[in-house]
Amino acid sequence: MKREAKLSIVIVNYNVKYFLEQCLVSLYKAIVPLAVDYYPFCADIWVVDNNSADGSVEMVREKFPHVQIIANKDNRGFSFANNQAIKSSNAEFVLLLNPDTVVAEDTFSKVLKFMDSHPDAGGLGVKMVDGKGIFLPESKRGLPTPAVAFYKISGMSRLFPKSKTFGRYHLGFLDKNENHAVDVLAGAFMLLRRQTLQKSGLLDEDYFMYGEDIDLSYRIVKAGYKNYYCADTAIIHYKGESTKKSSVNYVFVFYKAMVIFAKKHFASNRAALFAFLINTAIYLRAAAAILVRFIKRLLLPLADAGLLYLGMILFIAYWERTIRYGGKYPPILLSFFIPLYILCWIIGLFLAKGYQKPYLGKKLVIGAFWGTVIISLFYAFVDEKYRFSRAILIAGGIVAVVVFTFNRIVLRLIKERHFFMADDTALKKIMIAGSLEESQRVQILLKSTGLEYNMLGNISPSQGQGASFIGGYYEIDKLIKIYKADEVIFCSKDIAFKSIILSIEALQASGADFKIVPDGSDFIIGSNSKNEPGDYYAFISEPLAIGKKDSRMNKRGLDIIVSFALLISLPLNIWFVRHTTRYLKNIINVFSGRLTWVGYSFPETSDTESLPEIKTGILTPADELNITDLDTNTLRRLDYLYAKDYSIYMDLGILLKSFARLGKE
Repeated sequence: MKREAKLSIVIVNYNVKYFLEQCLVSLYKAIVPLAVDYYPFCADIWVVDNNSADGSVEMVREKFPHVQIIANKDNRGFSFANNQAIKSSNAEFVLLLNPDTVVAEDTFSKVLKFMDSHPDAGGLGVKMVDGKGIFLPESKRGLPTPAVAFYKISGMSRLFPKSKTFGRYHLGFLDKNENHAVDVLAGAFMLLRRQTLQKSGLLDEDYFMYGEDIDLSYRIVKAGYKNYYCADTAIIHYKGESTKKSSVNYVFVFYKAMVIFAKKHFASNRAALFAFLINTAIYLRAAAAILVRFIKRLLLPLADAGLLYLGMILFIAYWERTIRYGGKYPPILLSFFIPLYILCWIIGLFLAKGYQKPYLGKKLVIGAFWGTVIISLFYAFVDEKYRFSRAILIAGGIVAVVVFTFNRIVLRLIKERHFFMADDTALKKIMIAGSLEESQRVQILLKSTGLEYNMLGNISPSQGQGASFIGGYYEIDKLIKIYKADEVIFCSKDIAFKSIILSIEALQASGADFKIVPDGSDFIIGSNSKNEPGDYYAFISEPLAIGKKDSRMNKRGLDIIVSFALLISLPLNIWFVRHTTRYLKNIINVFSGRLTWVGYSFPETSDTESLPEIKTGILTPADELNITDLDTNTLRRLDYLYAKDYSIYMDLGILLKSFARLGKE
């Protein structure tokens, strides 16, 4: 008779292949200590893939052949997928784990010993920190009764996090460094006793995403068991990769899940009150979020327009007094044409990504230039009496650059409250903690991304140091301060995950960002905030943007607009493009829809990578990097990045940086 395993680890994956890879690497290391107590029946790993389009299933089968794979043909939700693996496994304990997590080498041995010594424990969660080492308060939570939910939604829990009345949602009054019995476990790390699941039931599949962990935690307590928060071990939960908690969609999905919970478990009158409060809060928060976002996005363009108009008034007054010797321009210049010019300069800056971070840089000049080009294109169509001095256009472009720069300096001063502005264009200062061999491999990976950086030096993973290292791992905090490092990359081949997690947690106040390169992986992974997507090849779990109908319409619209603009300005732009004959053919082919300005590097094999089909491109995402020796795998990854995050700004950026190549075959 086959003996059951001690632990089954269940991961539900959806388009986060690179985080999944790092997670699995950490799991294999954490399973090793279990062999001492539970050999040979220690643990098995299950990955349930909800129809990912990023090659997750193929990666697991190739790199982790011992992992049990369930490859769904559609996305049935988090609860359904977890239940599939729970039913197929037979271990004494089941761990529900998010793919965007990293566990320490002793995590499993510690939590299993805790469960063995606490027979009343039906479920267990652990201390979780984000990619910056900041404690995640959802590691321990209270039951969301109507009062508790109201305090959270109203913001009272944030104002008084340690209050036993107002802070019950995240149990802020409980010490995060001590073990406690809690009401609710986080689905990102949820260790469950199978015996408990047989009494409480599996995850409720009415919840597509969010709320299922609250529901199951409550049923565990109702079944006569306790849920525990264990602070004896910590894990990283990047979190920003699988959710965007600041989005309006998150507000709707999360709080609607709480309504489902209330209707299931509260008396009808309490459930009705709860639902009313939640629905009211949803629409208020959604409206507030939309309004605030709209106002924030308008503030900088309005400031640019206002100050630019003032600058043009002063310039025209000076011009009339000194050059025209008192001659006045007609009022229509200031009342109509100058506002129209300003709109063109704002549009030019918008196209040059001047309203995206970092705000400062050469894109301000590029934006003013393109704005001036737009004005010049239509200058010839204006009645001759309204063709004012071209000096106004040239001076306006210069004034625009000055105004754009001034406003962004003021914005920085207001935001950071100091008068020494950091250079947005400065190279990121990076340290690599690991062996020289791994450090060289990491630098090759960084180069393949096109990232420009300042390599500060290598940190030795051991006590012994040589001339090739700037210091040892034991003094990493001092090294960050001395060299003012922006980022530290940890090599997990040389440094234990437990040590990395402890370091990130201890260094959270340093201001540095942290990344991890898994042993044998081609990807550097991390996240600078629980709400931000990761850097480099760290992907968020969303459908590929280029496959959406709106994206396809925007892409086609941009192709037509760019082709038309290139045609009417051909006498000016043709001198900047190589292979002019082919350039003309490309304009016609894109305008007619046979080609697109930007496409994949490997359009003929896009099905292999499950990328949405688009027209063959004149340019590719690799063209803007200006690197000629990129390997096939890197080019395919760039195709995936382009498809995943597509926006018209990406196409515009590639076109601007690769303008001379528009005559490519």
